[in-house]
Amino acid sequence: MVHTSDIAFTESVKAIQFRKGSRKIYARMEQSSGWQTEITPGLASIVARQRSFFLGTANAEGQPYIQHRGGPPGFLKVIDEKTLAFADYKGNRQFISQGNLAENPKALIFLIDYAERTRIKIWGRAEVVEDRPEFLAELMPSQGEYRARAEQAVVFTVEAWDRNCPQHIPQLIEREKVDKLLDEQHRRIEELQEQVRLLKSKSHQQAGST
Repeated sequence: MVHTSDIAFTESVKAIQFRKGSRKIYARMEQSSGWQTEITPGLASIVARQRSFFLGTANAEGQPYIQHRGGPPGFLKVIDEKTLAFADYKGNRQFISQGNLAENPKALIFLIDYAERTRIKIWGRAEVVEDRPEFLAELMPSQGEYRARAEQAVVFTVEAWDRNCPQHIPQLIEREKVDKLLDEQHRRIEELQEQVRLLKSKSHQQAGST
């Protein structure tokens, strides 16, 4: 019987799971729900707030490569229940990922949200699209929101995805959120200091009138 997790749980993987005692756990998962094969509203919400992700590819010889991609929240877009896409911004122009995908379309998107301590693995197939300028324009952030020049588009077809536990993920907060919290804290401190000043002034006035 074929399970959605078979995309990652090969026979070699299952053999190791048997040997190390975890196969029963994953066999129960396979028999119950298994891994998702479509983009759910929950996954779409996670994707929408990401500012970076990692794209894994491999060439025809199996040599792997991981590439970081970043942008404003929403730069990785949900097209439909099976499709993600993003504008591939100009960088060092090595084109390793594109070359790998030309030989082997299998790919993986790895999302990690440090603030929420969430990580998502998405298996599928990716394609580089170079001849659809209107589509590429739709994938770009709003004008002025993020300065980047698009090289091409990458379309990713989802085959399966899985959410990992938060164990060992350090909880990090984005600088913008920290700056906002600090600004709010400073404003509150100034308000309290002003209240203290007014109370002291009022107290001195009352003492002088007695």
